[in-house]
Amino acid sequence: MKLKRKFVAKPWGQDKLPQPFAGDRSSRIGEIWFEPPTGVTPQLMVKYLFTSDKLSIQVHPNDRQARRQGFPHGKEECWYILDAEPDAKLGIGLTKSVSTTKLHAAVACGQMENLIDWRPVQPGDVFYVPAGTIHAIGPGITLVEIQQNVDVTYRLYDYGRPRELHLEEAIEVATPAPYDLKHQSRAEADQSAKLIDGPQFRLFQVIGDDPDIFHQIQASEWHVVPLEGKVTVRGKLIASGECGLCTRSSEIDLKKNVRSLVACTMKPGGK
Repeated sequence: MKLKRKFVAKPWGQDKLPQPFAGDRSSRIGEIWFEPPTGVTPQLMVKYLFTSDKLSIQVHPNDRQARRQGFPHGKEECWYILDAEPDAKLGIGLTKSVSTTKLHAAVACGQMENLIDWRPVQPGDVFYVPAGTIHAIGPGITLVEIQQNVDVTYRLYDYGRPRELHLEEAIEVATPAPYDLKHQSRAEADQSAKLIDGPQFRLFQVIGDDPDIFHQIQASEWHVVPLEGKVTVRGKLIASGECGLCTRSSEIDLKKNVRSLVACTMKPGGK
């Protein structure tokens, strides 16, 4: 099925969106969500993000921590960088391991930003963000975010902006340590590849008609995001800037594909 696009205004969003989303908007757009029809609850959620300012420094809980707070599961996510200005950076992990006491003090003293490891990014960079990772997205970036479908985010620091923080909850679930570089990779623009092989989902870049890279996987759902060209999902044509959802890889037709992202969630015992 083709998922419905929802344009979400954010103060840190962009006034002008790139193709294929270009067009006059009455407000800054920070996110585009892909929403299923009523009664369908996918395990994953796909978004485009467009930034002109720093997003808050935040963290997500793991399954055990989230369930203690009444959520069905935690949230892990990944970022695929589509475009980045020359000085664009992501904040991911800390520059060094610190105690929770020091983490609390850094927030209280307005020094939290200095603890974050700000990394330069460029198109094709891929980051897997495990639960507990302290993270933020800087300005001048366009990316695709794929995440577990649950609304649980704890805002740790917001540069003095007047928004609610979730300090105690964030510190309780945060891993106050550097980011593990094994979770970072690069996608070559002309190569099919498995980009993410996490415990909650997998992500592939697929170039052309190359279903073999994911054909044998036993997954419970598939999200298909064409970046160039078109694909067909369950008989529906999905173009660049859109997203399709299906339950079997055999329902994905790549004959018109140029470059797509394909994400899947695993069945119990699936390979």
